[in-house]
Amino acid sequence: MGYYYWRFPRYVSTREKRAKAQKKLAQLKKKNPNITPLVLNGTRLARTWWGKAWNTNLEKYADYSNRIGRGRSYIRNGCILDFKINPGEVTSLVQGTSSHPYEVVVKIKLLKKKAWSEIKKQCEGRIESLQELIEGRFPRELAEVFTAKGKGLFPLPKEIKFSCSCPDWASMCKHVAATLYGVGVKLDDDPKLFFLLRKAEMDDLITEALRDKSRKMLRKAEKKTSRVIDDLDAAKMFNIDIDEKAGSVKKRRYNKRK
Repeated sequence: MGYYYWRFPRYVSTREKRAKAQKKLAQLKKKNPNITPLVLNGTRLARTWWGKAWNTNLEKYADYSNRIGRGRSYIRNGCILDFKINPGEVTSLVQGTSSHPYEVVVKIKLLKKKAWSEIKKQCEGRIESLQELIEGRFPRELAEVFTAKGKGLFPLPKEIKFSCSCPDWASMCKHVAATLYGVGVKLDDDPKLFFLLRKAEMDDLITEALRDKSRKMLRKAEKKTSRVIDDLDAAKMFNIDIDEKAGSVKKRRYNKRK
């Protein structure tokens, strides 16, 4: 690492950062083909409802808003060489000024059962399908439920713990900040990872909605069956035939006695 006087770090251009990250990634892939770098599609850090909601949740807390922006350039320059989301944990390898990437571990408390139960109740009958949930196509009232401070799906700062192998003693270094923003990038690609991270069953939010829909369909089917039976009874009474396909009514024909 090169330094000027008074140990100020040497300026590194964006092109140099990207080249360094790509070189290190190629080296790591030779040793571990299953490595999963974080890839940003376009220039925005988040495009979907879930990605934006994750970032907004972090940025609305004063403890984070002043520090988390330090990690944006690391994502844009392709410096997150490996990124994984598991229940209650996010891990990453972030290429910094050192020749070796820094190891970041972010621990996130699992969703509280009481909060999850309350959220499920409020979702009853209001989300039609899993696809709607994944795409963020649900009523605004539910969006407010999901993002409510301390009661929603998203973690509070006190529920997030992190560590980094870099020598920066700041409460949130650039590599941790990049990792936190990285979650939003991954949620753009696969929102189901959010529920994996918080160890909550995504299907639970639509099960009751589907049951409600099934009940309505059964009631409609019962009414239709009842109408058909009534029509058949009427047909017997008045000696007429009902042609269900044509939707017409025909008089019964009786064979003449020879």
